[in-house]
Amino acid sequence: MENNSLVTIAKFSREKILYLIDMAREFEKSPNRKLLEGRVVATLFFEPSTRTRLSFETAANRLGARVIGFADPKVTSNTKGETLKDTIMMVSNYADVIVMRHFLEGAAQYASEVSPIPILNAGDGANQHPSQTMLDLFTIYQTQGKLDGLNIYLVGDLKYGRTVHSLLTAMRHFSPTFHFIAPDELAMPKYYKMYCREHGIKYVEHKDFDADTISDADILYMTRVQRERFTDLMEYERVKDLYLLKRDMLSKARPNMKILHPLPRVNEIEYSIDETPYAYYFQQARNGLYARQALICDALGITLDDVRNDKTIIA
Repeated sequence: MENNSLVTIAKFSREKILYLIDMAREFEKSPNRKLLEGRVVATLFFEPSTRTRLSFETAANRLGARVIGFADPKVTSNTKGETLKDTIMMVSNYADVIVMRHFLEGAAQYASEVSPIPILNAGDGANQHPSQTMLDLFTIYQTQGKLDGLNIYLVGDLKYGRTVHSLLTAMRHFSPTFHFIAPDELAMPKYYKMYCREHGIKYVEHKDFDADTISDADILYMTRVQRERFTDLMEYERVKDLYLLKRDMLSKARPNMKILHPLPRVNEIEYSIDETPYAYYFQQARNGLYARQALICDALGITLDDVRNDKTIIA
């Protein structure tokens, strides 16, 4: 079914990414508007979320839309055996766009195929997280003044980390050099390394995580080892503390280097780093509001010109 669904960032061209960044920049200037007055945004979260759900709901509210949905599938007819298709078809009667997080890989793709209204993928298992990637791209552009030719270090859970998978896919347009830092158990999957080779993306793999290894980083992207993705808890215990970013490891960092993290963090970044000029993960989370405002508007056919010419701004 043809609609403006966002399942994967892979569907976006370089021009589309830069277009959405420009739209997010407009919302950063003035996030409170009535552009979506009379519209309804449904948030269906079959998997726990704090930042993604709240930022999507805040994005909709600040644009004048109403929000319906659930954050706990236990309170829905899903517990009675209702299929995902029936849930999507039912909710589409009440909303103009659906934001969905699901624990199954491919659930967002399936939902987009059966839904008569746009689906925005808020994370499907260990697969993709395109809205997080848009806020990451916006943040990288905001801190570096460009997206082209950057050294991006991805650290930690590269096997299950859907945020790093989506970021790698999106950055294919901008000639990055990726550095993968992970234990063997959590290494970047072969599929994504093959993707890099097919698209001419340079990458280097590391086991060491120290000041020398990260000295050339423009972006240091930390990730949490995700306990919920492990079926073997002994394996989780073995790898959970392998990569901890300590303050003294920043001694050789470039002045422009910024540390990003999709959050929540557990113990992979020392709290003392919060006070350094390199820490940017809380600003990154704030940028989720502007990026998701852009994505909702784009899904509903509202253009960058519409946003720039908008007269409904609320001071």
